[in-house]
Amino acid sequence: MSEEFPITVVVADDHAGKRLDQFLVSRLEGVSRARVQELIAAEKVLVDQAPAKASLKLRGGESVSVLGRAERPPLRAMAEDIPLDVRYEDDDLAVINKPAGMMVHAGAGPTESDHNRGTLVNALLHHFASLSKVGGELRPGIVHRLDKETSGLIVVAKNDEAHRKLAVQFAAREVKKKYIALVHGWVKRDEGTITQSISRDRVHRTRMTTRHAGGREAVTHYHVTRRLETAFGKFTLVDVKIDTGRTHQIRVHMKSLGHPVVGDTLYGAPRIARQSPAKRSQRADAAVEPSLTRNFLHAAELELQHPRSAEKISLNSELPPDLVKFLAALES
Repeated sequence: MSEEFPITVVVADDHAGKRLDQFLVSRLEGVSRARVQELIAAEKVLVDQAPAKASLKLRGGESVSVLGRAERPPLRAMAEDIPLDVRYEDDDLAVINKPAGMMVHAGAGPTESDHNRGTLVNALLHHFASLSKVGGELRPGIVHRLDKETSGLIVVAKNDEAHRKLAVQFAAREVKKKYIALVHGWVKRDEGTITQSISRDRVHRTRMTTRHAGGREAVTHYHVTRRLETAFGKFTLVDVKIDTGRTHQIRVHMKSLGHPVVGDTLYGAPRIARQSPAKRSQRADAAVEPSLTRNFLHAAELELQHPRSAEKISLNSELPPDLVKFLAALES
């Protein structure tokens, strides 16, 4: 956009019927529709000397003025007094036992917006005097991630040197991580390795998929620990180790086997583990069906080399109470 403000244009007749934001995108070089909408929301766009909505339908002949740039709010996380389960801490790093339902960090957006609240980063900023700055203002200290509905161990860097050394370990696949997952159905093999590449789904952009060629390499190892036959169906409890850290990797790879993680409705798991009508009629408490409001996926073990001393750090996190309770309800 030109630095000379105001910019004033007259709407030609052949633009009649267009929305105001569409018109400005066609006239302002290198400016996205999202940016135009920011300008309009900030009342930096006037139509015939008056503020207007982005959805305004133009008639032709109006004078449209852009007064200046929209001032964007600072993109930074804010400290919040949120309890943390700290499993290890020293001057260089900390390992947190993250609860399900907590996002690791917020996306871009206003500091005060709701989706920038309640994240792990917000809690870290309150509890620790310093965090690494390698990840930027929205991701201080964050070396790797866990999905929002996945609980368990996550390592945090307190300074830039520790962050860089830990990142090298993750990239070299030297960090060992074990997850516990409950999946629908009985997994056929007692153990196996899934190596299908992962890419973003072209239709459902919030999902990842193994169906397209050219995705990023992903390696998942699984080992069956229990097979459950219950009144609500068959399930398999598996230990999972990953060599790579792709988005939704375990969830996508287990789905590719035809065994989605329990609770993971994004990848096809039913919302409630329902029993068959025949078995339902045999149970006195048939009205009470076990359900899970999160994914049955827990980061249970973490092993890495300390970035300063090179000593091995091995930590584990027990299965949280909600998952223990769900397992017990399935088998009761």
